[in-house]
Amino acid sequence: MAPQPKIKELDTFDWKGVNRRGKTIQGEIKASTVQEAKALLRQQGVTPSMVRKKAKALFGSEPKIVPADIAIVTRQIATMLQAGVPLVQSIDLISTGSEKKQLRGLMQKISAKVQGGIPLSEVLREHPKYFDSLYCDLVKSGESSGALDRIFDRIAIYKEKAEALKSKIKKAMFYPIAVIVVALVVTSILLIFVVPQFAEIFAGFGAELPAFTLFVVYLSELMQAYWWVVLAAIFVAFKSLGYMYKSNLAFRTKADGMLLKAPVVGDILNKAAVARYARTLSTTFAAGVPLIEALESAAGAAGNEVYKNAIMEVRADVSAGGQMYSSMKATNRFPEMVIQMVSIGEESGALDDMLARVANIYEQEVDDAVDGLTALLEPLIMSVLGVLVGGLIIAMYLPIFQLGGVIK
Repeated sequence: MAPQPKIKELDTFDWKGVNRRGKTIQGEIKASTVQEAKALLRQQGVTPSMVRKKAKALFGSEPKIVPADIAIVTRQIATMLQAGVPLVQSIDLISTGSEKKQLRGLMQKISAKVQGGIPLSEVLREHPKYFDSLYCDLVKSGESSGALDRIFDRIAIYKEKAEALKSKIKKAMFYPIAVIVVALVVTSILLIFVVPQFAEIFAGFGAELPAFTLFVVYLSELMQAYWWVVLAAIFVAFKSLGYMYKSNLAFRTKADGMLLKAPVVGDILNKAAVARYARTLSTTFAAGVPLIEALESAAGAAGNEVYKNAIMEVRADVSAGGQMYSSMKATNRFPEMVIQMVSIGEESGALDDMLARVANIYEQEVDDAVDGLTALLEPLIMSVLGVLVGGLIIAMYLPIFQLGGVIK
């Protein structure tokens, strides 16, 4: 097969000009060169007076493609296919309308190869960074069945639900981290800048300071002398933990298990994992993917090593001829209600529908739990800060109170 021609990415040009009514107007246009931009404007009835390439941002690079962008693109393709727009034209329209340069380039490459006769699923596999194997497998099943519009609609729903769930999990994890960070920052500021002022006053007392005050003054001296060591230690610790989590399977499994047992947050993570499992399995099974392959996809989308291992155990049992609901029960990981609904789905032949219902239930429970966590942590943040600030204030005023007692 002949190599596909390289698609040149279009640049954005700012322009000013006069329309057919003689009114001065301005805007932006995408083109390869200034001459092409002027020609396009004249075709639109605009006489350009100024056309120049849009300046790039001073700070930062071009915005990168994120999973949310892929979810939006998937929904746009699904909508246009259902409206009867051909696949290549749908991809071209998305490319033209995208504000992100990288996304425009990606869609142009995909469009060119699809026009060259390569199946869309094979083209998408060339970009695993943006389209995972589950996405490509679902597209392939749509191509095989001739129902690409319905498959893209299912993928769009799946991606939208997955991104919404991910956002909720990030929100749930953000608040506990925020409490810790705010507490550390406030405490550090007080120890480095406020406590030394009191320490200078106490130096002229000539009396022995209370143990609590001495402890706080000692911490203040350490922070003043070694604040950079503390900062570096925290940075290195986070980097090391992140590296170990990514590279060490045993550490990742243990860490995920500890997170699942954490108060409040653990319950949210358990429900989120069950929701991901049910949503992925429902989407793949309904698209005609065999159950064994669907379970493998669900394991990959679990987002937690503990649940991934449990799902792979279910897959092994089902491969050996076991029923899915009994295999799930044997893992001691899935709630009884989920197991019962899967059992009903297997018996009635509506497993995909039952799993979709499970996913809806648990996604709603995650949403409610995150809202509850937010309401719980708002006063908790104030309480933590109150204890820290109040404790430091008490430590600083104890000598003053003792001095007042001696004077009396």
